[in-house]
Amino acid sequence: MAIHSPMVAGLPASSGMRERLIVALDVSSAAEAQKLVSRIGDAAGIYKVGLQLFTAEGPSIVRDLVSSGRRVFLDLKLHDIPTTVALAVKSAADLRVDMLTLHASGGTAMLRAAAEAAAGRLNLLAVTVLTSLSDEDMQEVGIAGRASDQVLRMANLAQSAGCQGIIASPHESLMVRKAMGEGFAIVTPGIRPAGAETNDQQRIATPTQAIINGASHIVIGRPITHAPDPAQAAQAIICEMEQAGISR
Repeated sequence: MAIHSPMVAGLPASSGMRERLIVALDVSSAAEAQKLVSRIGDAAGIYKVGLQLFTAEGPSIVRDLVSSGRRVFLDLKLHDIPTTVALAVKSAADLRVDMLTLHASGGTAMLRAAAEAAAGRLNLLAVTVLTSLSDEDMQEVGIAGRASDQVLRMANLAQSAGCQGIIASPHESLMVRKAMGEGFAIVTPGIRPAGAETNDQQRIATPTQAIINGASHIVIGRPITHAPDPAQAAQAIICEMEQAGISR
């Protein structure tokens, strides 16, 4: 279930949980991001740059993180015509990011164009259904059935098109893991330690539940970045993940 880095050896599922924890740098400036990375340091293996930070600072923040030895998960959720997406994927590969997101709902042609453009230089993760959406929201936008049905449909589409994994909520990860097998990455946002606020997420779980359900990686933002001691918060979550890995 590991994602294989184009720059380093692939990470087997049994490897350290630190490399399976992705910390979301959901801030508005490079200064804030760099301060967080400095405080968290090696307590996390991968850092996520999403739309908020990328829009504010552009590719320079990615270059800075990569040049400092950090693995970067670039969460831009690309969704456009195949040619445009392919060109964006090439640009991301040139930045030497480790992971890049795009919407599975862009269809087979778009996903295949992205996979060809990636050429093994980065890992493509297809977004299935946003964790902020409920079954009722799905119906509102014209998709019949449950969110879980759509997640599995998009996961199959992504795998057949050459993506290395998907983004899915922990509620669907067990179902997807059973369907897709152990060689496919499942990266799960919507992770909240026990007692934490849910904020704008609908389909959430604890780190323990996510790993038991088959997640290869988990994405956590505010419970770490807003903590008094972010490194300690990250380490506590890694301990939860390790216990789940033993029981799985």
